[in-house]
Amino acid sequence: MGSLRGISVAIFVVQALLASVTLVSAQGSTNGSRWQTLSGKAPSVIAHGGFSGIFADSSFGAYSLALLTSLPDVILWCDVQLTRDGAGICFPDLKLDNNSDVAVVYKDRQKTYLVNGVSTKGWFSIDFTLRELGNVILNQGVYSRTNKFDGNSYPIMTVQETYAQLNPPRFWLNIQHDAFYTQHNLSMRSFVLSVTRNRNVTIDYISSPEVAFLQNIAPSFQRSATNLVFRFLGQNDVEPSTNQTYGSLLKNITFIKTFASGIIVPKSYIWPVDKDLYLLPSTSLVLDAHKEGLEVFASDFYNDVPFSFNYSYDPVAEYLQFIDNGEFSVDGMISDFPITPSAAIDCFAHLGRNASKQVDLLVISSNGASGDYPGCTDMAYSKAIQDGVDVIDCPVQMTMDGTPICLSSINLIDSTTVAQSQFSNLTTTIPQIMPGSGIFSFNLSWSEIKTLTPIISSPQSQYKLFRNPRFKNAGTFLTLSEFLTIASNASSLQGVLISIENAPFLLEQGFAVTNAVLDALSKAGYGNKTDQKVMIQSSSSSVLMKFKSQTNYDLVYKVDEDIGGAQSSTIDDIKSFASAVVISKDSVFPENSAFITSATNVVPRLKAANLSVYVQTFSNEFTSQAWDFFSDPTVEINSFYLGGGINGVITDFPKTSNRYRRNRCLNRRNQIPGYMSPVQPGSLYGLITAPYLPPAEAPNPFLTEADVNEPPLPPVAAKAPSTSPNGTALAPTSPNGQPKVAAAAIMQLLTVFLAISLLF
Repeated sequence: MGSLRGISVAIFVVQALLASVTLVSAQGSTNGSRWQTLSGKAPSVIAHGGFSGIFADSSFGAYSLALLTSLPDVILWCDVQLTRDGAGICFPDLKLDNNSDVAVVYKDRQKTYLVNGVSTKGWFSIDFTLRELGNVILNQGVYSRTNKFDGNSYPIMTVQETYAQLNPPRFWLNIQHDAFYTQHNLSMRSFVLSVTRNRNVTIDYISSPEVAFLQNIAPSFQRSATNLVFRFLGQNDVEPSTNQTYGSLLKNITFIKTFASGIIVPKSYIWPVDKDLYLLPSTSLVLDAHKEGLEVFASDFYNDVPFSFNYSYDPVAEYLQFIDNGEFSVDGMISDFPITPSAAIDCFAHLGRNASKQVDLLVISSNGASGDYPGCTDMAYSKAIQDGVDVIDCPVQMTMDGTPICLSSINLIDSTTVAQSQFSNLTTTIPQIMPGSGIFSFNLSWSEIKTLTPIISSPQSQYKLFRNPRFKNAGTFLTLSEFLTIASNASSLQGVLISIENAPFLLEQGFAVTNAVLDALSKAGYGNKTDQKVMIQSSSSSVLMKFKSQTNYDLVYKVDEDIGGAQSSTIDDIKSFASAVVISKDSVFPENSAFITSATNVVPRLKAANLSVYVQTFSNEFTSQAWDFFSDPTVEINSFYLGGGINGVITDFPKTSNRYRRNRCLNRRNQIPGYMSPVQPGSLYGLITAPYLPPAEAPNPFLTEADVNEPPLPPVAAKAPSTSPNGTALAPTSPNGQPKVAAAAIMQLLTVFLAISLLF
């Protein structure tokens, strides 16, 4: 059916994907540890409908991308449905309308059937011949995923076509609704037996959630290399042939062994979670099944669906929990994003805490480990140090009594409960700092700020992605001096980064922020300290010039807007007062509608001037990443380091970045496998057909000398009243560059929000 069209699509997609991922022969895990699987071999990666997290499930694009980005022995999963004339197709459900355009092509062919006793309405495969389905194309059936590739006209493929066109290393057929097809005079048994007897097709696994079906075909596979696997559904769901719940069947593993060599279970059967999505102790299921000689395959792995908070939105961490926990390992994992379990198995499993670094990538915290605890608290900094960060950061804010403290924002509303406190009436408007109103750190004394409760930052909360809610108010805030004490006592740290913003405004209000920082560093012993470096960061060149004239600290210039390039004279200016530059992710790989469109030359030009380049901010939530990174923060970090050439990352989840640079796949030089190869900028964007292309966007501006040059800092003024009688801050002369800082930050947030919202 539709074979010529399928082949033409295949050629186009393969060419495009070969350009996007380096296809390298990999040998699987090279570590010497014995796996705790039933066979003692590495677990299998099962690509659920191919790489269905990006392309339409069961499409040629999805299967091709899975082969290019996974372990060399990856298993391609095909959900088998039967057409009216008995042909077997790869399609994720017996209803066709959610993953194809069948409802558009055949508007009047909707039917209602009983499916396992439930009345179900839709377009069913049993109502169409294979020839009729040749007019139907596949599309993305998960609405939270991008639909931008639906214009590629991926055809529905038969089981035989799928195998012939993809030639998979291993092939898995899942038979979900044998009882339903039997009711409609279609024989799934006959189809399965015919396809397994086809010398041109090799079926390695056949699974089903129906006991009767597997018992029926088991005698035909007693001397076959094909493995039969029983699939468990929800524990309270009823298995149709035994009329028992799957939870009840789980208690009789020896019965399953009579007709199957393995089981599939939802991952919650192994590592259950409580109602708040925190992990509970693991069950004994894997060990019990292994004792009976049954392999265990875990399902329901998705990078783009919230999972247990214990994993800090890091999908690699979740996979490792199932294969490298010291007690057991599942025998395989079924995933919509097979690149991630492939990397987990081959690159990260059995690393150990003391694994050596394979690449020189500096890991700098963003307000400590602020992805796990409220930023700039003792707990956030302790977690960052525990997670292997190189440099912990302190964004310095000033209190009313002149104490420098660590706080993520000068506006207390952003990180504390001040708006619900007795100080809520101190709201003021200061256009020189930010649009809108706030309650600012210099409105309260340090003793007053200490009474406030921290609030964890959840920058992706508009997508219902919240951070560690059980500890959302944990920890205490620190003065700069207390922060420096924590840092000096941490032998694993390379240094500290102190960020200073709004200095001209603060000086004009009588707050000597630069002097306060210098004094705290001196008292903490950092004036002549050699074992830990001090980095001073600011988007104000005048601040860095002041430190240059008085210290030998490493000075870091922060570019506070997305840029598409920089003038040579501008780079020379920066080099005159800084040794490193912080830029945004979009300044390296510009995005349009959350797709990378190209790569700039910003990083190579800055590095050519002997400036180190650090990029911010790397977060684990999948909505913070371009589609090109497959909802996997490790893929993103890898692409920025190997592909973008950056020197360091600024991250609110330091553990993910620290683990990345220790993975064993990075020491293979020219033999880096596909799942650890950097993505090619614009490769996915190039697969979007014209009707689905987002509107073109103007390129980011160049950084000019005018953006960088500032007059010297003003002298410290006598303190002025913090507010006027009407609650509006007195307006001093606007310091150079300050309105631009606030406006740029707001525009960045709006750009990200608008880009992602177009795809959700």
